[in-house]
Amino acid sequence: QVQLVESGGGLVQPGGSLRLSCAASGFNLHYYAIGWFRQAPGKEREGVSCISSDGSTYYADSVKGRFTISRDNAKNTVYLQMNSLKPEDTAVYYCARRGLLCGNYRGFGSWGQGTQVTVSS
Repeated sequence: QVQLVESGGGLVQPGGSLRLSCAASGFNLHYYAIGWFRQAPGKEREGVSCISSDGSTYYADSVKGRFTISRDNAKNTVYLQMNSLKPEDTAVYYCARRGLLCGNYRGFGSWGQGTQVTVSS
């Protein structure tokens, strides 16, 4: 059964860091693009970052220079390292998969259940 499970969210002060994990089961994520998305209350879901099957990485302008996406094939897990967090980063973060390429954050499926990130003092 194909499944993606997010973890690592929590409450952090502005300027702090968190590392989110997206653990895959039922398939080898090395052959897929994995994207991170977020949805804040009252807002539409937006693409945050993506890593394609060839290792190419992409970031939304709002997180460039602060977030880093990476993949551990041995653990079948994708990570999102989030530094210099801001209150506007507060959202539920989801991961999802797509074919080989990131495709401008369209066409993703097999969504995880999400993990809450709250940035507040």
